[in-house]
Amino acid sequence: MTLFKSLSAFALSAALLSSTAFAGEIILNSDHSDPVPKKAMEELIADFQKANPDITVKWNNFDHEGYKSAIRNFLTADAPDVAAWYAGNRMEPFVKAGLFEDVTDVWDANGLNDQLKSASASMTIDGKKWGVPYTYYQWGIYYRKDIFAEQGIEPPKTWAEFLAACEKLKTAGITPITIGTKALWPTGGWFDYLNLRVNGYEFHMELTSGKVPYTDPRVKAVFEKWGELVKAGYFNQNHAAIDWQDAVPQMVQGKAAMYLMGNFAVATMKDGGLKEEQIGFMQFPEITAGIPMSEEAPTDTFHIPSGAKNKDDARKFLAYLASPEAQTKMNATLGQLPVNNKAEQPADPFLKAGFEMLSNAHALAQFYDRDANAEMAKVGMEGFQEFMVKPDNLDRILERLEKIRARVYK
Repeated sequence: MTLFKSLSAFALSAALLSSTAFAGEIILNSDHSDPVPKKAMEELIADFQKANPDITVKWNNFDHEGYKSAIRNFLTADAPDVAAWYAGNRMEPFVKAGLFEDVTDVWDANGLNDQLKSASASMTIDGKKWGVPYTYYQWGIYYRKDIFAEQGIEPPKTWAEFLAACEKLKTAGITPITIGTKALWPTGGWFDYLNLRVNGYEFHMELTSGKVPYTDPRVKAVFEKWGELVKAGYFNQNHAAIDWQDAVPQMVQGKAAMYLMGNFAVATMKDGGLKEEQIGFMQFPEITAGIPMSEEAPTDTFHIPSGAKNKDDARKFLAYLASPEAQTKMNATLGQLPVNNKAEQPADPFLKAGFEMLSNAHALAQFYDRDANAEMAKVGMEGFQEFMVKPDNLDRILERLEKIRARVYK
């Protein structure tokens, strides 16, 4: 019989006491406590058990914050057979500590190097794969199609075209780009995309893992591009006083024409009164010619802890989770995107556009506050916001970030 548990960090000890797996049973720990992800997991587990009647899944379901604390304990104390986590630099500390199992064999045996190729780089450390991704969502530039049409603007594909579009909009009395930076994190999307387009994915990962100084000229080059937008007045002036949701009415009212944001913003735009046909989606434009186009796509993953007791059946679970069929069904429930490029394309036009873009991406960044150390991310985004208000402070900002990097990544 399948056991579903909902656990907080305080209930960790009880979970650990009940985590001894039996033959034909796998223990799965995750943080799918919200109603929609919980439903998606229940369906996934039921379908997996139907396809594998000799395996029972025992599911320990934590709340989000409790899970962050719990995973560091249970991976070392009494590991489950499968654990939920995230790709990229968020995965790296557990890999380096020897707490996650190498699952390259699962990828090789199931054709995943092709089917999950957009997420391959973010799942690879030291040439090996350390988990399986199952869902992500796109970031990109959402824009008012009707305003673009009125102004005779085609969605820009290069930085020069992007600047020209911004100038044309500003001349027409329309704020080119809306943003709300009160909560800091929206600035991370701008930094990530500019760095991915100026310097590329590999450099971006080196920077966010603490291997590159913030005073490096290549980092300064990112802010020089950002400054072309800031100094020209292409962002709304009051952004530091408003949250991301408060920036949406600018789009709805036609006062602003573009918004760099995750796909979750579409629902807020529609709730505000925009019709679907008024909203367009475009890929962040190319800056440095020849650099492969990587994208921002926070990716959720499952892993086999190195201390798992039933690794054989855990591998069967990861292989099932990676399949086009499982990812199609799970993401239809989640309202997100399957990572498997053989999965069915979603009907929603924005998810469809994201599926096509991400399936062809060179690699995927996870977002600045996932890819960077937590303390570094906080100070970094404070610096990004300050730059957007006072761009002349750039040198002081970068020196401050570098001091934090040198201390945090000793």
